[in-house]
Amino acid sequence: MSSKNPHLAHLLEINLAMLFVSTSGALGRFIQLPVPITIASRAILAFLLLWLFCKWKGISLSILKKDYLPILMSGIFMGLHWITYFYALKLSNVAIGMLSLFTYPVITSLLEPILLKTKFLKIHLLLGIMVLAGIYFLVPKFEMGNSYTLAVGVGVLSALFYALRNLVLKARVKHYNGSALMCYQMVIVGALLFPVFFFLETDAVLSQWKGLLTLALVTTAIGHTLFLNSFKYFSITTASIISSVQPVYGIIIGAIFLAEIPSLMTIFGGVLILGSVVIESVRTYK
Repeated sequence: MSSKNPHLAHLLEINLAMLFVSTSGALGRFIQLPVPITIASRAILAFLLLWLFCKWKGISLSILKKDYLPILMSGIFMGLHWITYFYALKLSNVAIGMLSLFTYPVITSLLEPILLKTKFLKIHLLLGIMVLAGIYFLVPKFEMGNSYTLAVGVGVLSALFYALRNLVLKARVKHYNGSALMCYQMVIVGALLFPVFFFLETDAVLSQWKGLLTLALVTTAIGHTLFLNSFKYFSITTASIISSVQPVYGIIIGAIFLAEIPSLMTIFGGVLILGSVVIESVRTYK
């Protein structure tokens, strides 16, 4: 197929990447461990897999001294993003957890002018309002004691951490291999969270090995590597348009394996959030 129609092959590859990455929602709900233990185990296992992959492919793991701090910061933001995202999943369901996370493209567009001194565009304000409207429909009742309200709040916080991680790494992606950057981030997340093994209940870790290994291998090592690899064939904008199918895949996986069917209000809120992602992506592409 790749020799006859390379574009179709790359399109299938990026969709496969999104399918793999979107398993995080169902796995986050399926793995019955304290969230910090899940994330620490995920990072350590993913690091080992990525390190072996880099050695096998001869990918350089050397980094310049001036990039130490940005890569350290990106690892910290990645860890905070994963922890808050998994708490959002535990507090609600796959649909609400994943859709609240997908506010990150619009959060990124609002933060970029402040952090990277780019021009602020009025369209981003309108898209921000559209996202807020989507969040409103995700939450059944705006009460602080309501677990779904907390889940959306934590999910949007996760989106903020993810946006910050992406902005910090933006200038570095050009100079380093994606797998090498992921490898370093996994080391940082694993090292920072390693102490949780001494303070939290770890008896069930071995019984959850299938879920943890799937999360580390399928979601993190393969999914993220395939997605980063797609940047060679698609613009970042095109890749981000295609990545907005991720919550759709995630919700379908949640419905099949966990019998979690989203409400009509959740679907409507999701359409508004994903609509803003597609509008922004198409606008920047043009």
